[in-house]
Parts: sequence; C-alpha cells; structure tokens
Amino acid sequence: QVQLVESGGGSVQAGGSLRLSCTASKITRTIYSWAWFRQPPGKEREGVAGINVHGRTHYAESVKGRYTISQDSDKDTLYLQMNNLKPEDTAVYYCAADVGLRSERWLLQANMFGSWGQGTQVTVSL
Repeated sequence: QVQLVESGGGSVQAGGSLRLSCTASKITRTIYSWAWFRQPPGKEREGVAGINVHGRTHYAESVKGRYTISQDSDKDTLYLQMNNLKPEDTAVYYCAADVGLRSERWLLQANMFGSWGQGTQVTVSL
C-alpha cells in the first residue's frame, strides 16, 4: 500500500499563497494518477485538482486560474501551488494517488483513487 504524506499547510491571509507537497513511499507499482481533494468544515470532500502520468490536468471551477497542480516523478512528489487564496479555500487538503490511468474527467472523483494521505490543514483568514 502506497503511503502518502502531505505537508505545506498552514494559516495565511486572503490573497496569500501556499504550496502543498505530497510525497509517496512504499511504492510497489507505478502511480499513474494523482489528485488533491479538500474537505471544508462541515462540508463533504471535494475534488480540487488532478493530474495523470501524461500530464493531463483537471481543476475544479472554484480554483481554476488560482491553483496549479504538478508532479515530480523523480521524487514521487505531488505539488499544489495555491495563489490568491480565499477564506472559502479553508479546508483539510488530502493527497490521493492510484495505479490506474485516469482520464481528465475522472481525476476529481474520489472513488477513482486507492491511496490517501492523512491531510493537511489550510486556513485562510480575512
């Protein structure tokens, strides 16, 4: 079972930036799809951004133009650059990975991912 560990969360004022990282270990098969999800307080988990091994990406409408997902295959690490953060971006952010190759339309579907991190808190204040 792949282990995923997120880092980079924290507290920031609105308009600020954060960069999340997710490092994978205990990899026994190639990871073909990665994604970030988040769960705001009192709400359900939602897909934020996903990327597959071909570099195809998919973003939630709420973060388009502000967030950028990227992946360093040499380091088995996933990143999420978050700019112009808003209070509504406050959530626990989770990294997800899967050995299946997901096309763009499936990259924000939680049931497409078999491995999950423990999450990192992002808090955006006014």
